Amino acid sequence: MNDLPPPNPPMPLIRKGFQLIENAFLLLIGTFAVVAMTQEVYETVLNVRVTLKELLLMFIYVEVIAMVAVYYESKKIPITLPMFIAITAISRLLILQGKDQPAENLLYESGAILILALACAVISYRPPRHSHHEHGHGHAQSSPRHQGSDQPTSPPK
Repeated sequence: MNDLPPPNPPMPLIRKGFQLIENAFLLLIGTFAVVAMTQEVYETVLNVRVTLKELLLMFIYVEVIAMVAVYYESKKIPITLPMFIAITAISRLLILQGKDQPAENLLYESGAILILALACAVISYRPPRHSHHEHGHGHAQSSPRHQGSDQPTSPPK
């Protein structure tokens, strides 16, 4: 009779499966962004009018496409890219709402933009963190999320 525990599932195979799913969805996101941008350009050309609303929406699409491209190239996403997308999206929301909204909404949304912009500035201009390992202390390196200015983050492996 065999009293050995069952073998562990092969982790590299599971990891590959998740990477395949991740890549498929990133490809889908990039494709949808290109399709949406194409539709927006088509509508803008038909209307023969370009407004700030459309430009900001196209800028959001470009940022999403760039974020997907950066991830495919480096397998990392700088944390500021999604923050820039959020800033642009909130700015577009402010423009779309117009003057009919309560004044406090303008303050909340402007405050959100300010907080995101300050966070981007702090992340971009902070000095790089050095790990103990680099200084000869033999400890593990600090998290890549916290090293250097606007260092890309990557999912755990």
